Amino acid sequence: MEWWISFLFCFTAMEWVAWFLHKYVMHGFLWSLHEDHHVPPKDRKIQKNDSFALFFAVPSFFAILFGTIYQIDYLQGAGYGVTAYGLVYFIIHEVVIHRRWKFFNMSGPYIEAIRLAHHHHHQVQGKYGSFNFGMLLPPFVYFRLPPDELKRMQRDRIH
Repeated sequence: MEWWISFLFCFTAMEWVAWFLHKYVMHGFLWSLHEDHHVPPKDRKIQKNDSFALFFAVPSFFAILFGTIYQIDYLQGAGYGVTAYGLVYFIIHEVVIHRRWKFFNMSGPYIEAIRLAHHHHHQVQGKYGSFNFGMLLPPFVYFRLPPDELKRMQRDRIH
């Protein structure tokens, strides 16, 4: 039971951790690593921004490792929760939204809301002035837009 509680708590908490880090770290003092995500280089598929995945992968790995070795269920669950969030983030961000990896396509009202919120985030290419810093929980306004307005906004997106 501890494992599942820890897993679900960490998976859920990662949305707010990711929002905070995106807003205050990636668009703050580590903008130099995040900038090439807003202005992607044409000559390479890998971005400096991809290094942020290591920031979460390393502690997740050690939480799983030590949780397993020392049979600490909540630590192992936490590591798997952060890892699961990272996998979902990768699928939504890299496969569904930016199409950097074209494994499959997804659609539907929730996916379109996420996609549009993220594209609006990318309309600002500089360090300041962006909004919609989360990933899996887009602002509710994207669910309440009339279909015609949603289509217009999707058509006019920059990225």
